[in-house]
Parts: sequence; structure tokens; C-alpha cells
Amino acid sequence: MPAPLATAPPSMSPATPFHVAIIGGGPAGLMAAEVLAAAGLVVDLYDAMPSLGRKFLLAGVGGMNITHAEPKAQFLSRYGARQAELATLLADFDADALRGWIHGLGIDTFVGTSGRVFPTDMKAAPLLRAWLKRLREQGVRLHTRHRWLGWDADGGLRLAGPDGELVVQADATLLALGGGSWARLGSDGAWVDLLAARGVALAPLQPSNCGFEVASWSALFAEKFAGAPVKPVALALDGEAPRQGEFVVTATGLEGSLVYALSAAIRERINQHDSATVRLDLLPQKSQAQVEAALRKPRGSKSISNHLRGQLGIDGVRAGLLRELTGADTYADPARLAAALKALPLTLLRPRPLDEAISSAGGVPFAQLDERLMLKALPGVFCAGEMLDWEAPTGGYLLTACFASGRAAGQGVLEWLRAR
Repeated sequence: MPAPLATAPPSMSPATPFHVAIIGGGPAGLMAAEVLAAAGLVVDLYDAMPSLGRKFLLAGVGGMNITHAEPKAQFLSRYGARQAELATLLADFDADALRGWIHGLGIDTFVGTSGRVFPTDMKAAPLLRAWLKRLREQGVRLHTRHRWLGWDADGGLRLAGPDGELVVQADATLLALGGGSWARLGSDGAWVDLLAARGVALAPLQPSNCGFEVASWSALFAEKFAGAPVKPVALALDGEAPRQGEFVVTATGLEGSLVYALSAAIRERINQHDSATVRLDLLPQKSQAQVEAALRKPRGSKSISNHLRGQLGIDGVRAGLLRELTGADTYADPARLAAALKALPLTLLRPRPLDEAISSAGGVPFAQLDERLMLKALPGVFCAGEMLDWEAPTGGYLLTACFASGRAAGQGVLEWLRAR
């Protein structure tokens, strides 16, 4: 018998078989469906794609990072400006509760050396299969290839299905339509116009966990180093503390985990100033004084390139970045060269397009929702997941908040229907 939710919702009276329609078959929509079905409601879930959880499955390629095991205060800090709102959602379903829920599906998890939490087999597909099996056993009716088109004149939900358009009447609607990234997997942001037409004020969708473009690399540098990882390295926005990790050089700029971790701050700096300057520390394990001391060692007949390689291990893409971003005169002065190696300035002009981003910022502001995640402008319509206006870095934070918001929205539907 499937394990119950961490806190089972109270059942609704069988004399009032409320019907709820959920639009969106990602983690938020599926979690809401579980909450509602466990309470005895009739639940129909619709998704535009041929199968459910497509973005969830792709996120698991290379290892399904489901959540993070760091202390709660640090975990919540990852949500930046939306920390307070996410704290409310995560209060009842945090990282520990999520792990317990996964274990209830028969999937074991482990904590990696970085604190990230993974299923033991590192895969998303077994988890999703077990979950969908549980939902079907609970009576949730899952409908694929059904694209939501908005509402008809009587408030019914218009859906384009395999057999043409149909209208669904429901006692409540829960939207879990994702953000605006990875449109090929269903998160295309088409819901923005539908909600705006109904008077919902939205924050523009913007890329998050994304790469950024520079003015231009030289043709030689781009040809030689596009796709090359840069590690170890530290990166910092002007005026902020550096963060260590790795990134990848692209034909147009930078991408990778270190860039994604700072993407929200970089994007907002660009929004304010039309560009953002980051500083690359190519030798984060050494102080500037140590770097300069190594550079001042006699090099004899060695070229400066060989001296950098021999004394400091600067070669390959790191040597290429140094050449690309400094003038020839820098190499003649050990103090200037050491300063450049520790804080190489790089100007970023724009994020890569939204559809290339791992996730998106913007969407439905929390101010447009009540405490049950119901739209104030549209009573009976609830929102969850990435379509809400929040963002977080990769590392399990995105998925955890999607699960938690889906659960919270499902409970909000129950509260609203019960009050009726």
C-alpha cells in the first residue's frame, strides 16, 4: 500500500464529490493531484505533452538532484528575495519531508559529498513511474496531449485534445504550467497572455540559471576554446564576495554551474546598468602575493607563457582567457599580471535566450495570490510551481520548492472548497 503524505489531508465529505482540474503534469501539478485525491476529490490532470514530467525527466539526465541536505537557514537563503514566501511553503514540506515522501515510493536516496540529495540509482524515471502508479491507484485521471486554451464565456476550461476542443467544468482549477524555459518540454509560458487577459498582473518572465553573452570573443579564442571547462576558478560581481566553482566557455560567453549560481544577481545588474562586470580569479587557491612571488622568480630563457605554466599551472583555456582579456603590456609587470590573474575583468551584456535557460524568474507575483495560493482576481483558480514569481539556483532547490508549492496549493484548494 502506498505510503501517505507527510501530513495526510482531511477527507472531504463523500456527499460533496468536488471536481478539481489540474493543468500541468510536472512535480507541482502531480503533488497537488496527490493531495486532492488523498482527500477523496475527483481529480483530472491535463498536460499538453505526450507524456508527463518531461522537464523533470530531463533534469535527471546525468543524475537526479532532488533536493539538498544543508541546514534549513542556509537552504532558505537560496531563494533570495522570495525567501519569506518560500519559507511559508516549505514549512510543511521541506527537504527532509521530501526525502521521506520519496522513500515512501520505494526509492532510496543518499547525500552526496556536496550535500546534494540523489535517488540511489541517480535516475528520475523510476521515481516518476512509481509516483504515476500511485496517482492512478488513487483515482487521478491523467490526460496527455491536452493543451489549455483558457476559459469560455461560462467559465469552463477550454482544452484542445486529440479529438478536438472540449470544455471542462470544475469546482476549482489548479494551474501548474511551469515557467518559460525549455518550451519543447511544455514550459512555453503561453499561460502569460491567458492570465493577463483576465486581469492578473504578472512579472515578466526572465531567464534564470542561464548563460551570459560577452560583447564578442576573438575568432581565434572562440574557435579554440568554445566548450572548454574552466576550473578551478572563482567568480565575483563587482562589490560582492567571490564564489568558487567552474564554468564553461561558450561561443558567445559563459555558462555552467558557477555562472548559474550567480545568474540572478548578474541578470539584475544588467537590468539596472545594461551590463555587468564580473571578476575571474584564475588561481583561487593562491593569494595575490603568492602569485606575484611566483611570477618574480627568474625565468631565464623561458617565454612568459612557459613561465606561467611552470610556476602557476596557467595553460590551456585559462591562459587563453588571460590573453583575451588583458593587454600585452600586462605581461611585462609581475604586479599587474598577478592582479589580472586574481581579478580578470569580464563584461557580460545579456543573458542567453529564455528558452535556453534551466529555469525562469518572473510569473505570478505572490501579491496576486492569497495565503492559499489562489488568484485574488480569479476565485477558484490556484497556482503552483515555477509559474510563480520566484527563482533559485540549481542544487535541488528548484524541485523542492515546486513539490512544496504544489502540495500547498492542493491544500489551499481543499480549504477553499471546504469553506464553500
